[in-house]
Amino acid sequence: MINWKEMKNLLVISKLSEILYKWYGTELIWTDAQAKIQSGHLDKDHEYKNQFFAVQMGMPHGHDLINNDIENIADQLKDGKEQTIIFDSFFPHVQGVASRVVVDGEYMGTVFAYPFVSGSLKEKEMKELMARMTEAGASDDEAKSCIEDLRILDESDVEYLHELVELVGEEIVEFHEEITKREHRIKELNSELGDKYRYHMMIGKSKKMQQIYHLLEKVSSSEASVFVQGENGTGKELVAKAIHYYSPRRDNMFLAVNCSAFNDNLLDSELFGHMKGAFTGAVKDKKGLFEQSNGGTLFLDEIGDTSLSMQVKLLRVLQEGTYLPVGATSPKKTDVRIIAATNRDIKKMMETGEFREDLYYRINVINVNLPPLRERREDVPILMDHFLKKRCDEAGLPMKSYSKKCMEKMLDYHWPGNVRELENEVERLVVLAGDDKIITPEHLSPRILESVGGPRGGSNVVKGINTNGSLKQALEELESLMIRDGLKRCNFNKSKLAKELGISRASLIMKVDKYDLDKRKKAANE
Repeated sequence: MINWKEMKNLLVISKLSEILYKWYGTELIWTDAQAKIQSGHLDKDHEYKNQFFAVQMGMPHGHDLINNDIENIADQLKDGKEQTIIFDSFFPHVQGVASRVVVDGEYMGTVFAYPFVSGSLKEKEMKELMARMTEAGASDDEAKSCIEDLRILDESDVEYLHELVELVGEEIVEFHEEITKREHRIKELNSELGDKYRYHMMIGKSKKMQQIYHLLEKVSSSEASVFVQGENGTGKELVAKAIHYYSPRRDNMFLAVNCSAFNDNLLDSELFGHMKGAFTGAVKDKKGLFEQSNGGTLFLDEIGDTSLSMQVKLLRVLQEGTYLPVGATSPKKTDVRIIAATNRDIKKMMETGEFREDLYYRINVINVNLPPLRERREDVPILMDHFLKKRCDEAGLPMKSYSKKCMEKMLDYHWPGNVRELENEVERLVVLAGDDKIITPEHLSPRILESVGGPRGGSNVVKGINTNGSLKQALEELESLMIRDGLKRCNFNKSKLAKELGISRASLIMKVDKYDLDKRKKAANE
C-alpha cells in the first residue's frame, strides 16, 4: 500500500504542486484506490491555493460534488486503458486532468490537477457557470470572483499540464518503490541483526546453526515431513516448534510425545486414542494425539524406540491419513504434519531390521541434523549470556556476569550433555551465586572444574611440554603431540584430522613423516 500521507512531505511533489499552481492556477490532489482524498484538502486547516476550489469546498455540498467527480474519474481510469485523461467537472466548462497511479499492474490511486478552463470562456458559458455556482450555494460576488480567477489554458498548456500530472504520478510510484525497497532492506537487516543468532527459540551464530536456520525457513511453509536427528540435549523439540510456529498450521495445535516413554500398548492409546471398554480401565472414549492435533503438527520424539508393529501404524497414517483407535471398528481420518526425531543411528537400525525402511523414507523427506554443542563452540558464550539473563529475570535478580576465569572454564569444557547441560549449569550458577554480581569458578560444578578436556574434548596436549629451550623446539614438540594424539583419536584417518587441525591433507602427511608418526603401532604404544 502507498503511504499517501507522506506525499505532501516529499520535496519533488511539493515543488510540482507549486509549479502547477504558478503556471496553471490548479490545485494538486491525490486519492487512494478507494477514491478517497489523501492530499489534505479535506483537513479543516487546509490552505487552498485556487480560489474556485476554495469556494467550492465551502459550499453546503461542495465535498460531495468533488467526491462524485473523483469517483467517476477513478472508475474510468481503473477500468480503462488510458493513463491520463481530461475530465469535465460538475460545473460546466470547468475541467481537470487526472492520471492513474499503478504499481505492479495494480491500480493504487489517482492524481488530479483541478480546476481550469480549456480554450475560452464566452459570456454565455460564463453565465451558465455562474448560475450553477449560485445554485450550489456560492454568492454572486464569490462566483464572479472565482470565475475571474480561473486560468484559461490553450491547447499547448493543457498538453504540458497533462505531462506534469503524469510526472507527479510517476514520482509517487518511484517514491513508493524506493520506500518499499528500503523497508525490505530494513527487514532484512533486522532479521540479520535480531535473528542472526536466533530462530524461534533456537540460538546460535555458528555456521552450522545458520545453515539450519536457512533450511528451516524453506521447510516451514511446506507440508513435507521432517526428520530431526541429533544427540540428547541438542534441541530437537525446539526445531519442531520452530517449524510449526512459522508454518500455515501455526494457529492449530502443536503436540509432542516421547515415544520411548511408553510401552507399545500405552503408546497406541496415547497416539490413536481408544474406545470405551477397549480394555480394562477404559471407562470412556479417549481422543488420541492424532485427533487432538488435527490440522496442526505432531512431534514424535525418539521414534527410533518404537516397535515394528507401531511403525506399521505410523506408516499408515503418513500414507493414507487414517488410523484406528484401540477398540474401534472403523478408521478415522486426520490431517497432521509429522515431525519425527531420534538420537539413534537409524541407518544402522534399518540394516539390523529394527526400523522399517519405508517408514524412514516417509519421515525423512527433509532431514535436519543438529550438531552437538562441542561442534559449535562459538555458540557457547551466546547461550551462556542468554540463559543467564533468562534465569536472572525469572528470579527477579539484577543481571549477573561471569568472571574471566569462570568463562574460560566453561569454554574449555566439552559439554557432553549439549545445550540442556549448559542451561542447567547456568541455572545452578545463578542459584549458588546468590547476591553476588560476579559468578566465579568456585560456583562451577566439580565435573567442569576437574575437567582437563580441551575444546575438542581430547587430552590436554600442552601438559608435559618442555618450556625450557627455544620457542621453535617447544612449538615442534607441541605440534608432534597434537598430531600423535589426533591420529589416535581419528583412528588414523588423515583427512579427518587435517580438517580438524585446519591444515591440508598434504601438509599433515608431511608433518607425520617429519615427526616419524607414520607407523601406527609405534604411535599407539607411545
